[in-house]
Amino acid sequence: MSYESFKKVTLLPEGLLNDLRIYVDLLSKWQKRINLVSTPSLPDVWNRHVLDSLQLYPLIPKSAKSLIDMGSGAGFPGLIIAMMSKRHGGPKVHLVEADSRKCAFLAEVNNRTSAGATIHDRRLESITDMGADVVTARALAPLRKLLKMAVRFETGTTTYVFLKGEKARDELTEAGKEWTMQVEETSSQTLATATILTLKGVKRRD
Repeated sequence: MSYESFKKVTLLPEGLLNDLRIYVDLLSKWQKRINLVSTPSLPDVWNRHVLDSLQLYPLIPKSAKSLIDMGSGAGFPGLIIAMMSKRHGGPKVHLVEADSRKCAFLAEVNNRTSAGATIHDRRLESITDMGADVVTARALAPLRKLLKMAVRFETGTTTYVFLKGEKARDELTEAGKEWTMQVEETSSQTLATATILTLKGVKRRD
């Protein structure tokens, strides 16, 4: 997908499109120094990364005030959601990433686009004092392990929104051995075999 095609599909305002172009330009620049995304995916960055992340925004509860993006890496989906929230309303976004070099990249994009995200340069396991209305993650871990990481942010009403691939159903079955949850599946707009899982009421089985 080209930038022009992305523009026609999304109908986003010019200001936001400009911020996204800054983001993509910085991604291409930094990718030469550190591995932010898989290099073969760069030619299709508008579909594989930007639109893929953008499709999570409508799934975030309107009442959400805070969102934690686990293992943010290059900022997908967290920074995209932050940019949308800035212009269209939404939660305060926190990006958690343990790689300091990636955090430096996130900070530059955040500053250049005034996305308003907060970047936490630390490991997920070290965070014991934060809760969130929404938790997101992309290409981080299988669902069963992902929930072990994510429940530290549970408030009692937390919603989890995870981008998953073709093994989503298998991961749900495996996670169900340890966790109970309400599941809503949304087909991905960018990859026919991918699914977005929206989970609520996540609790560990007795």
